[in-house]
Amino acid sequence: MKVLVIGGGGREHAIIWKLSQSKHINKIYCCPGNTGIAEIAECIDLSPYDFSALIDFVKYEWIDLTIIGSERVFSKDIVNAFEKEGCRILGPGDTAAQASSSRIFAKNLLQLHRIPTAEYKVFTSYLHAQDHVRLKGAPIVIKTDGRPGYKGAFVASTVEQALDIIKLILKDRIFSDAGRQVIIEEHFKGERLSYVAATDGEVILPLTTLCIYRSAVEAGTVSSTASRGAISPAPNMNKELEAVIMEKIMKPALKALNSERLKYRGFISADLIIDKGRVLLDELNCCFEDLVAETILPRLRNDLTDVIVAMLGQQLSDVQVEWKHEASVCIALHSTVSSGINGKGVMLNGLERIKPVQDVIIFHENTSFNNADIITSGGRAISITALGADIKEARSRAYSIIEKIHFNGMNYITDIGAMD
Repeated sequence: MKVLVIGGGGREHAIIWKLSQSKHINKIYCCPGNTGIAEIAECIDLSPYDFSALIDFVKYEWIDLTIIGSERVFSKDIVNAFEKEGCRILGPGDTAAQASSSRIFAKNLLQLHRIPTAEYKVFTSYLHAQDHVRLKGAPIVIKTDGRPGYKGAFVASTVEQALDIIKLILKDRIFSDAGRQVIIEEHFKGERLSYVAATDGEVILPLTTLCIYRSAVEAGTVSSTASRGAISPAPNMNKELEAVIMEKIMKPALKALNSERLKYRGFISADLIIDKGRVLLDELNCCFEDLVAETILPRLRNDLTDVIVAMLGQQLSDVQVEWKHEASVCIALHSTVSSGINGKGVMLNGLERIKPVQDVIIFHENTSFNNADIITSGGRAISITALGADIKEARSRAYSIIEKIHFNGMNYITDIGAMD
């Protein structure tokens, strides 16, 4: 079986890493890929947005399946383009793609289907948004409609900070078209976790849970909230809570995504807030969200190909998902430096020493080659995922590995998986 994965970040690296272990697959291609992906797949020199060229490549190479990892790609309706040409592809169709690419569309969809979510209002006018913030007070959540760069999500702790953020988005247009509208939401202090499932359009198969750690990362002229690490499974999960999540969130979400009579087949990541006994859906992702694939796939015992084929063939009810007993901790390493060797990026050192270490995997996000050197040009460079008997052991292993890595501007947060 031949597979093409479209995207070039950490989630695509994790998907390809898992697919490379499949007994069904003998060739993996990736467009555009990165330096880590290039070690286990053939990276092709095509634009991920040139659907005509990609379809020609799929037909010429007799590729059996294409998998979309990036929201930016599937938001351009690649699924419809491939299916019209009879090419098998896993990814969201129109409704699901809009739910991932437009927060306003997603929020309206949740409201229409009575899925519990934070109270919100949408603004295009800075003056009206300003009045609303002053009325509601702080802390308050501000989000761009689109998901640029580091997601475009902000938690303002003061009214003044909120007004500054809104001005940068709506008046200064630092996020361009992605920030033409903003959502202003009620802020909750409850516990946060992510719930991941697979669906074939009829059946929702629960996969696993994780907690994603987010903190501020400089994105242009403003600090935006970005995923900095994750642990799986999520602590404090129980059968009663899972039953509520499935009945109140996941099943209604699938119904909403199928509302245009197009069956959604793929993965669903739901960011949840548990607040005073209530479960609220914060954001819905019709794919693996940032750091989800990197965190959960090393724990998966199943052949990922079997799960994907079952989704596409509406046979997910026949799949029994099995997970390793080990926990996983994933830590993202960011670079604040965007220039280095000839202005092309900063060199990553120490990666070769990690490769032989058991139960530790490096996933590349923003890397490339400069001759024989691996470099990054800023932002999230790589993530390190470690397995352990429990979160504590996996955490210790991950942070000890990070001590072997160095690049200019390297930064990460130190509380991933820390237990009180």
